[in-house]
Amino acid sequence: MDHSGNSAAQARLSLRASALFAAAGAPMSALGFALSIYLPPHLSRNLGVPLAVVGGSWVLVRLLDVMVDPILGLLMDRTRTRIGRYRPWMVAGAPVLMASAYALFMAKVGISQAYLVGWLLMAYLASSILQLAHPAWGATLARSYDDRSRIFGFLSLGAVAGSVGILLLPVATSALHGSESQGIAAMGWSLIGLTPLLIGRAVWRVGEPVNPEAKPAPAPIADYLALLTKPDLVRLYLAQISLTLGPQWMTAIYLFFARDVMQFNAGQASILLLVYLLGGLAGAPLLTRLAMRIGKHRALMLATVAFSAGICTVFLPPKGVLLGSVPVMAWCGFMGVGFEMCIRAMLADVCDQVRLEQGKERLSLIFALNTLSGKLAAAFAIGLTYPLLQALGYNPVAGAVNTPEAIRVLSITFLAGPFVFVLLGGACMIGWRMTAARHGEIRAALVRRDAELADD
Repeated sequence: MDHSGNSAAQARLSLRASALFAAAGAPMSALGFALSIYLPPHLSRNLGVPLAVVGGSWVLVRLLDVMVDPILGLLMDRTRTRIGRYRPWMVAGAPVLMASAYALFMAKVGISQAYLVGWLLMAYLASSILQLAHPAWGATLARSYDDRSRIFGFLSLGAVAGSVGILLLPVATSALHGSESQGIAAMGWSLIGLTPLLIGRAVWRVGEPVNPEAKPAPAPIADYLALLTKPDLVRLYLAQISLTLGPQWMTAIYLFFARDVMQFNAGQASILLLVYLLGGLAGAPLLTRLAMRIGKHRALMLATVAFSAGICTVFLPPKGVLLGSVPVMAWCGFMGVGFEMCIRAMLADVCDQVRLEQGKERLSLIFALNTLSGKLAAAFAIGLTYPLLQALGYNPVAGAVNTPEAIRVLSITFLAGPFVFVLLGGACMIGWRMTAARHGEIRAALVRRDAELADD
């Protein structure tokens, strides 16, 4: 059902076109998954890079990267080409991703911190370009309240599929008796091979409408300041910070937790991650339907409470028993997939309100500010947990013997972050006012004004 109240709403993408569009997000999600879960432990365990150097490098890169997203957002909003505003940026981001994947995932023992920081900057530049252009492109393809839930549900499916694909590589490598380093290299080659194929097909086959603008004159500084102070946007930025920091806190030390607390080997830990992601594949379409039925903000709050309740059961299964941990991981994955999906769809709705108020497209810049919030949270997840564990006496090196106290610290650290921050993210949605009815009014006003501009 279309809640927009707009009879002129753009026809939604076909199932095939939606799948092609969503598949373009798989490489960037695969890269992000590998960078947050597999690369940091690989650097410390197999390449001998100290934990503090790994954690410090991630924080440094995020701090250096702090202005990249807003600058890219400004540039994207001003881009106008024959193939659209966002598709050229998708084409530009692909080779940067491929080059950084080669440098990081095929790195050798003895790399310097400068090498690590430099190529992490390139990897996150690619991530910035693609993570801004892709959802902004999606927001122009889906105009109504419910269609936003649908298209961002597809984006979530594409992201989870990319993460599942990259995760299967170390599982397959382990099954073939390969080393962890060989599994990491396989991740790099898959990114290099699939990125141009998936992004190229989407750019070639899926169109892109460009919204008209009411104000040709330069925008006053107040318009930009409003993007930092508008209450609905601030809520979404804070929710993004919390709902990134919580899960990323957990994933940053997941492999350590799985090995030293739950007593799983690398292959079993990867299988459980696969279960988590498959839970997300099941959760994306169902949470999309829930958001269309009860509203995105309510669906998000429900998902955060259910996720936090699930993570509290992580210690209940017996140690070393793989099947015992399957329900916990599936449940958390099922609920966790709704975080990004709902926030992006809600952000697109607020972007419509901003365009109505300011008369200019701010999609890219608003998404950039939101992405920046998530990036900083993700960086501090690694930058806080790794030095904290080192300071408290935990040793991650393969074969190291940790004291019971160090294992207890690892357990508490693993649970506390996601439980607290995910609940905070849900709390940000209390009192949310951008309902389907309100968004329908905004869309109707935009359609009237766009029609007037087209006649001029």
